[in-house]
Amino acid sequence: MFIKVITVTALNGYIKKVIDSDFILNNANVKGELSNVKLHSSGHIYFSLKDEFGKVNCVMFKSQAQKLVIIPRDGMNVIIRGRVSVYEKGGAYQVYCDSMETDGEGQLFLAFQNLKEKLQKLGLFDEEHKKIIPSFPRRIGIVTSQTGAAVKDIINVATRRNANVNMLIYPTLVQGVSASSEIEQGIKYFNDSKNVDLIIVARGGGSIEELWAFNEENLAYAIYNSKIPIITGIGHETDFTIADFVCDHRAPTPSSAAEIAVRNLKDLNNEIKSLRELLLRSVEFKFTKEYNKINLLSKTLKVNNPLNFIVNQYTHIDNLRENLNYKFNAKISMEKQKLSKLNALMNAHNPLNVLNRGYAVLQTHENEVISEISILRNIKDVKIILKDGTARFNISNLEEL
Repeated sequence: MFIKVITVTALNGYIKKVIDSDFILNNANVKGELSNVKLHSSGHIYFSLKDEFGKVNCVMFKSQAQKLVIIPRDGMNVIIRGRVSVYEKGGAYQVYCDSMETDGEGQLFLAFQNLKEKLQKLGLFDEEHKKIIPSFPRRIGIVTSQTGAAVKDIINVATRRNANVNMLIYPTLVQGVSASSEIEQGIKYFNDSKNVDLIIVARGGGSIEELWAFNEENLAYAIYNSKIPIITGIGHETDFTIADFVCDHRAPTPSSAAEIAVRNLKDLNNEIKSLRELLLRSVEFKFTKEYNKINLLSKTLKVNNPLNFIVNQYTHIDNLRENLNYKFNAKISMEKQKLSKLNALMNAHNPLNVLNRGYAVLQTHENEVISEISILRNIKDVKIILKDGTARFNISNLEEL
């Protein structure tokens, strides 16, 4: 029996034709665990798919990789769809992947929970790190898809509430392999340029796979390290992502994010009007209260006016003066009467009064009254006081009778 000898290239080519003509191999659905995942700079993704007993090499070209809603990571359980073919130069078969999805939401949810727990322990969710959302931002940076419904909702809501607010849009992918890195770059751009007061990171609703870009660790740190406050409006009200936990304020939807970021100008004007009226009423009440207080103080001052006190004291002084004069005059009158009585009594008993009746008073030169003869024996000169005056006498001979 003759067996034809063929080259290696021919062998590989033959095997490739056989495999490429197989319907099952051209429409293969394969599940397994990802390993050796390489996100090439060209946009292609190279990886292996393995299970407990085997492994197969796979490749996903850029055109298909851009459609992914998840980012392939080692250890993820996935289901891939594509075709099996032979790489002729290497003589090895591989799966050319057209699509990829997680093998049930359980795997993604577990990855979400693990990352959430890790970042929470590191303090990325702590309230003390949350920045204050400015009340009146003049410029808002929006990081989202420029073709999605989210950006339209944000612009419509924001302009309706306050047309004076400027909005800068940084267009990014919001799902797929490069989405998280593009969103990260958008946040860094606004932080570097410092041309906005607030950043909104948003996208519309979707499945956990479609929202997975917002569950990446690199994006979580970009939000955490941002110097500009960030509001997230991702998915629907029931959707929560890692970005929601790290951000400074989480809004349930993109529209809600716009409502939180932009104060309603009409409501603000009404609030200012109400505050103005309240202020005017408060000022009026304060003036009325102080006016009444001044009136009360004025009346009190009039009642307690020192001039009134002084006038009353003048009256009191006049009364005291009259009382003093009365008592003084009464005292003088009484003392005069006493003096008159004493004078009369003194005159009645005045020894000099007897001189009018012919008597005389003898005194020594020292004005001592001579009342006894024995005193005359010892002196020569005496004074004699008579009715009409005093005379001096010299006693030359004393004869006692």
